[in-house]
Amino acid sequence: MTVREGSLDRGPGPSAGPNLSAGLELDLAGKRALVTGGSRGVGAATVRLLARLGADTGISCRTRLDEAEQVVREAERCGSRAWADCGDLSDPEAVARLFARVDSEFGGLDLFVGNAGIWPVEDVPLAEMDAGRWRRTMAVNLDSIFYTTREALRRISPGGRIVLVSSTAAQRGEAGHGDYAATKGAINSLVKGLCVEAGGSNVTVNAVAPGWIDTEMSSKALESEARAAIDAAIPLGRVATAEDVAGAIAFLCSSWARHVTGEVLNVNGGAVLAG
Repeated sequence: MTVREGSLDRGPGPSAGPNLSAGLELDLAGKRALVTGGSRGVGAATVRLLARLGADTGISCRTRLDEAEQVVREAERCGSRAWADCGDLSDPEAVARLFARVDSEFGGLDLFVGNAGIWPVEDVPLAEMDAGRWRRTMAVNLDSIFYTTREALRRISPGGRIVLVSSTAAQRGEAGHGDYAATKGAINSLVKGLCVEAGGSNVTVNAVAPGWIDTEMSSKALESEARAAIDAAIPLGRVATAEDVAGAIAFLCSSWARHVTGEVLNVNGGAVLAG
C-alpha cells in the first residue's frame, strides 16, 4: 500500500512518527512554496519536483523571466499553481516586492528554498581578487539569503520548512574561489543559528550542500579536459544532476524530515571524503 504524507498514521501523541513499515509517496499537496533562482538548474528542477508532489510554487529569478515562465508552465501541467517574479534579491526593495507577491498570491508560506546564487568561473587567488568581485559575490550569494530568509521567517507557517542551498566548497574551501566558499560557509553557520530561533514554531531550517552539478553555471568548467579528473575524484564516479539535488531538497521539505533541523545534507557523491 502506498501512503501519502497527509494520511500518515502519527499515533496518539505529537512524538509519534509515521508508519515506516508502509509504502511511501511524498505528498506536498496544499503547500505554498517559494524557490529563488528558479529559472534554471537546481532551482528549476526543484520547482518541477515540488509541483509533481502537489505544491504551489512561486519562482524568483534575477533576469531570465522567459525561462522562469517556461518552468511555470511545466509546473502548471502538473496541476499546481505557479508564478514567476524577476528581481535582484540583493536589493531589499526587490525582495519586498517579491514577498508582496507571495502575500497576494498565497497569503502565506509553508516552504522556502533559498537557491539563488552565482559561482564566478574565473580562478582568482584572494591576493589578486578585486573588491568588485568580492562584493558582487557577497551581494548575490549572501545578502540575498539574508533579505529573503528574513522575509520568509516572518511569514512561514508553523511546521514550515526552510532549505538553503550551500556547497561542498563551504567544507573543503575552494582555491581561486575564496569569495564563493566564504558565502557558502556563512550559509552553513546561518542554518545552525536559525534552526534554534525557528524551532519554537516547529519550523525546520536546513542546508543542502552539492558538489559539482551538471548545470549551466558550471558548464564551462565541466566542458574542459578537466571533466574526467573531476568525475574520477568523486567516489560515485560522476557529478550530480540538478534532479539529484532537488530530491534532497524535496525530502527536507517533507514531513519525513520533520525532526531534521540545523543540518547540512551533502549531495556530492562522497566527494568531501575522497582524497
